[in-house]
Amino acid sequence: MVKNQWYAVLDSKELKKNKPIGVTRFSQKLVFWRDELDNISCIFDKCCHRGASLALGKVANNHIQCPFHGFKYDSSGKVTSIPANGKDRPVLSNFKVNSYIAKEAYGFIWVWYGEPRENLPKIKFFEELKEGFSYGGFSEIWRVHYTRAIENQLDVVHLPFVHNTTIGRGNKTLVNGPVVKWNEDLMTFYVKNEEDNGQTPQKPNEIENYEKLFSLQLQMPNLWQNIISDKVRIVAAFAPIDEENTKIYLRFYQSFMKLPVLKQIINNLSSIPNKIILHQDRRVVLTQLPKKSELKMDENLIPGDLPIIEFRRKREELKKQEIEKES
Repeated sequence: MVKNQWYAVLDSKELKKNKPIGVTRFSQKLVFWRDELDNISCIFDKCCHRGASLALGKVANNHIQCPFHGFKYDSSGKVTSIPANGKDRPVLSNFKVNSYIAKEAYGFIWVWYGEPRENLPKIKFFEELKEGFSYGGFSEIWRVHYTRAIENQLDVVHLPFVHNTTIGRGNKTLVNGPVVKWNEDLMTFYVKNEEDNGQTPQKPNEIENYEKLFSLQLQMPNLWQNIISDKVRIVAAFAPIDEENTKIYLRFYQSFMKLPVLKQIINNLSSIPNKIILHQDRRVVLTQLPKKSELKMDENLIPGDLPIIEFRRKREELKKQEIEKES
């Protein structure tokens, strides 16, 4: 995992007010709750007393209360009340569990995976989607590391083979470039696939006016966007569950329909073709070994894999930066 990053880990709709939810993220069992003011809290889902799951408890006065013996925890993971000891008895400092900073933004619950800081960076999201778009979507769990799931969406070579009946029609097997550009932690890659008539594929620096080509984006560490048009986008968040599982949140964003009822119908119906396409990917990606990708692996990569190579390089670069800061 790349530390000191904001990760989208839940859909906002999954977390109801005053109803805790337990999930596994980053290979850790966590409990989230939303208080009366819509503040989001996230602590480890294991009571420091007898190890019970706090997710089975309830929200009381903006704290979460263990269902076993009534211990109350605040958002920092500190026990503030032990009923058996008396309500006015101070609680020792060792009665606590680890916590994460969590916030809600853009319809997701985000976790700051790293050390707390006074001035945390802003949560990064695709600028054009912050206003004027509505969305509908679905989620599902894949038995792969989140890096593999992300790399599938960066793979411009697989389209005519995996998606030959859907978005890969046209037998465009020859891959020019692709062109990859970074703006800080935002990757944009431009696709120019075409039929193979014996021509030599163009190198990235040979492609003119690449900005006019079909493009996709990756916002590190775990957001992806398919720019269908100015008014239609597909967005995916890849929530890391553990080393072998990822929860994918796939959304269809649109701004062309404003009428409330029709807008929601269109957004909901979008899940049908998007599931078909995503499941074409899943059929193959779940067979990849190893389940987690790294910068250097036992693979023979080709020029068309450039977005994947760039993603791996950026992950490695960010991890090294955090290690250097800690040393």
